Amino acid sequence: MMRNVTPPAAPQAEQDRRAHILTKATIRAADHFGLKSAELARVLGVSDSTVTRMRKGTYLLQAETKSFELAQLFLRLYRSLDSITGGDDKSSASWLRSENVVLGAVPATLIQSIIGLMAVADYLDSRRGTV
Repeated sequence: MMRNVTPPAAPQAEQDRRAHILTKATIRAADHFGLKSAELARVLGVSDSTVTRMRKGTYLLQAETKSFELAQLFLRLYRSLDSITGGDDKSSASWLRSENVVLGAVPATLIQSIIGLMAVADYLDSRRGTV
């Protein structure tokens, strides 16, 4: 008989480290894309003031929250697009702000909903995998 066993929670120091790294990486990715705080707030499902506090380092995304998961997905999108554009921030920002025929919309607009964020991340992953 198998019991449903929940893995032990990571020690607090490890959780704090992960929260710090993810928050900082999310802000950096948004900056590379040229996203405004209000746009990032809609991507993460948080308030504009929360993003402002993230930028100041006074707020960290916490594991086990929806905003933490959305930040992870946003970073997946960033890594895929960065790989495709060879690290060219201007090209990445331009792609994000341009109409995309396959996606049927501007990716920067799409990523402000969970379904759109997933669709853009999946699309970029599929494009990165082609040779």
